[in-house]
Amino acid sequence: MAAVMAALRPLRRPGLWLGLWIAAIVAVIVACLTPPAPLSLPSGSDKVEHFLAYFLLSWGAVQLFAGRRALLRAMLGLVLLGVAIEVAQGTLTANRSADVLDALADTAGVLAGLALLPTPLRNCLQWVDGRLFGGGAGRR
Repeated sequence: MAAVMAALRPLRRPGLWLGLWIAAIVAVIVACLTPPAPLSLPSGSDKVEHFLAYFLLSWGAVQLFAGRRALLRAMLGLVLLGVAIEVAQGTLTANRSADVLDALADTAGVLAGLALLPTPLRNCLQWVDGRLFGGGAGRR
């Protein structure tokens, strides 16, 4: 865990933000492996949900991780998570099915989140962290 904390960007409450990111990952896992809500949505709209979920997780990683190696590991982990969830849906659930297109939508979301790295949007968490916990990035 110390290695993970060392790989994070300078934040005043890095453990809080890392914990929230991990909680979001757990929420995606739970949402993907529990019975779906009985909603009548347009065909294919689940691909948008997959894309958005993994885009937000990826953007969270861009906010959290400082080094290129740590960030690439997080991105690879998210892609592998998407694939693993699809395998689990196909083998461990009776009310879900594996779909290669879902895994592709997950991967597209990860890449879209990573594309925010060279933009000012990569610093949103540092701004929020500084506003909430006092005057800018504090941990060095």
